[in-house]
Amino acid sequence: MKRIISIVVSLIILVIIYWKIDFTNLIEIFQNSNIYWMIVSLCMVVPITTITAWRLQQLAPKQAQLSFGEANKLILAASVLNMVLPSKMGDIAKAYFMRQQGHLTGSLSLSLVVFEKTCDLLSLLLWCVLGLILYPYKNWLFWLMTVSVGLGLTLGLLLLSSRKFAQIFFVFSKAIATKKLKVKIQKMQFSWEEMHNYFWRDRANLLKIALTSIFIWFLHLLQIWFFILALKAWTPFLANLALSPLAILAGLLPLTFAGVGTRDAALIAFYQPYFNASTAAALGLLCTSRYLLPAIGGLPFLGQYLTTVRNLSQEK
Repeated sequence: MKRIISIVVSLIILVIIYWKIDFTNLIEIFQNSNIYWMIVSLCMVVPITTITAWRLQQLAPKQAQLSFGEANKLILAASVLNMVLPSKMGDIAKAYFMRQQGHLTGSLSLSLVVFEKTCDLLSLLLWCVLGLILYPYKNWLFWLMTVSVGLGLTLGLLLLSSRKFAQIFFVFSKAIATKKLKVKIQKMQFSWEEMHNYFWRDRANLLKIALTSIFIWFLHLLQIWFFILALKAWTPFLANLALSPLAILAGLLPLTFAGVGTRDAALIAFYQPYFNASTAAALGLLCTSRYLLPAIGGLPFLGQYLTTVRNLSQEK
């Protein structure tokens, strides 16, 4: 039922967007797009996926014997589930898949994926803060978002770097959570503590993973800027560093189907100083392709992945 509601919400938002914009102009924008930049921007999916798979391989302990090919398969298979699960929860399912394949224990595999997603989120927030600080057209709303994103980044860094702060955070979260949610927070706290024990033992590898995550998200934001060039529009790259992460964060809200609708609306609102709503809607379609193309690549592995998740559901 939640999935049906999210699809309905996405459709309602899209209907409102396409009812208000000039649909003919949208078609013309794609027809007149720069083919060279369109090919380059869409092909950016390949290096982003392969570098992300390499990072996953580096995260896994050597005894796990996770090959580069298997890491790619995990990334692509998770991309399929990310299209239908809220807030990129398909990535969390990688932990269960690795456990089922015998690469890692259940708690360590979950810790690994939690750390991976934490690095992703903090890297995105880092670029967003940098872009928002340099963004020239800040009104009260953008100042509020700058402070909010900055606080989120600070909180995440404290949770990642300070074991004592993380313990206080989880104790406080359990104190105000519902009974059902307390169980999930308890599991997360255990995985977080194991993550601290595992990753802080090798600080050189930790630094390598952090820098790789920052670079991966630079490629993500660069790809969106290439999309803008492909549409023969223009936004300063530093402004794009502020605006595109905000749209991505809007798409992560568990309100719509794979972020479709909320992400498109955010792009239209945030990029209004640089181009019209039709161009922003076209950019929204291209941004959706960033998730759709890896998902198509992961379809050959979907059967095996779903079988694993189904077996785990039966265990519960």
